[in-house]
Amino acid sequence: MSNVLDETKQQQVLALGRLGWSLRRIEAATGVRRETISGYLKAAGVAVRRRGGRHAQWPPPNPATTEVVSTDSGATAPVLAATDRPSRAPTSSACEPYRELIIDAVRRGRNAMAIWQDLVDLHGFDGRYASVRRFVGRLRVATPEPAGIIETAPGEEAQVDYGEGPMVRDVTSGKYKRTRLFVLTLGYSRKSVRLLTWRSSSQRWAALHEEAFRRLGGTPRIIILDNLREGVIAPDVYDAQLNPLYRDVLAHYGVVALPCRVRDPDRKGKVESGIGHTQRTPLKGLRFETLEAAQTYLDQWEARWADTRIHGTTKRQVSVMFAEERPSLQPLPLEPFRYYRHGTRVVHLDGCVEVEAAYYSVPPGWIGQQVAVQWDDLHVRVLDPKTQQLLREHLRTRRGHHRVEEADRPTRTPTKTLALLDVARKAGASIGAVCDYIHRTEGVLAPRRILGVLALARKHGPALTEEAAHFALEAGAPSYRFLRRYIERVKLPATALKQIDPLIRQLTAYRALIDQRAAAS
Repeated sequence: MSNVLDETKQQQVLALGRLGWSLRRIEAATGVRRETISGYLKAAGVAVRRRGGRHAQWPPPNPATTEVVSTDSGATAPVLAATDRPSRAPTSSACEPYRELIIDAVRRGRNAMAIWQDLVDLHGFDGRYASVRRFVGRLRVATPEPAGIIETAPGEEAQVDYGEGPMVRDVTSGKYKRTRLFVLTLGYSRKSVRLLTWRSSSQRWAALHEEAFRRLGGTPRIIILDNLREGVIAPDVYDAQLNPLYRDVLAHYGVVALPCRVRDPDRKGKVESGIGHTQRTPLKGLRFETLEAAQTYLDQWEARWADTRIHGTTKRQVSVMFAEERPSLQPLPLEPFRYYRHGTRVVHLDGCVEVEAAYYSVPPGWIGQQVAVQWDDLHVRVLDPKTQQLLREHLRTRRGHHRVEEADRPTRTPTKTLALLDVARKAGASIGAVCDYIHRTEGVLAPRRILGVLALARKHGPALTEEAAHFALEAGAPSYRFLRRYIERVKLPATALKQIDPLIRQLTAYRALIDQRAAAS
């Protein structure tokens, strides 16, 4: 033999030869000289046939049948059957009784590891993984793609990403739908957390991180992620703008996000590898009836196979390395993150912002400016939109009500409020008197109430509004609410019904016809 090949290269050459590839084609795929390829094929009992011959059909023949490969010279070599060379006949494999099952699994795209695991779990197979790998190797060749490897200290880094999950039946439609697979992989131990979800959002993306942190029992210091919208609003290698909710969730757990460069997936190659391994091994070719069943299956596979495997890069068991890494993770906070909705608001003339029809005060000096607002079922937080500094935090109140801090009440009447009072006096004496009373008694809330009185005058006319204001002063209840209710309860004059259809006439119009018919009878 003109050259000596390593074990992996030998297996590639033999597998391609058994598939019926020509020497030239094998040379192009493997980089091995044709003379060397020919020597290994002949030594393995793989016969050589003339160039241009038909390639092997799928599934490949049983090892006990004839194996041939074409040459580049056009010469025809003798066909060698296994029965003609008993000394070179392959040893019967422990996988042979499961041949059809293995061929079907390969057709569905499952790799040797997944097939071995299925045989052990479902069929009581007691053979080794190496036996399955060799058996599958005679059916196909898998060529892994090289990837860069970045080693990190324990507890330093984790990588996260989405991938395509399995098909799961939707209970609402009854149809199978594609799920999303969330994977978080620790950089040191390669311990992964795999979670399935129907759909994604900024809150769902953050909640999946929380669930992963709880399963790990701690948090890494850095999260490496792609520039997907749920996590990154504006990609920038130097100063990326994170989604506010995602940013706050990570801050709650003491984690810093480090987005990758755009179109640079190799920086998170560990999680990419974890996603690919999950798709190829436990999930390939499978469907589930419920999302819960799919997650249970994935969790069981994680505990039995993924955690106990010897990692190909570290050459150590994943669970052992995770036991070393876990003490280096940051401890979880005592309380989970309190999720909120967020948005922006413009501060009104009364110094308040509106959140779900309720009003909350903002420190003086923000009237007419935009602020950031966060709210949940218990609290409303007002923040500086540029620095994210907390300006005010209020307890939630009912619709139509206000929360006003004493320090937020103005010490002098704003110019715009004085202008509103002037408009009210011009609309009517009683209207002006009511608005003056509102200004004196309701403080920071007065501008909003005065705007309401002026809105009534525009909608219902100054005369009716003036009448309502006069009555309110006499009743001792000069307020916007009293005026609105008074106007709503005023009885409008009844309007006469109009005849719309010209075919409808009074009965007297038919009297002559009735008398004529009566006389004729």
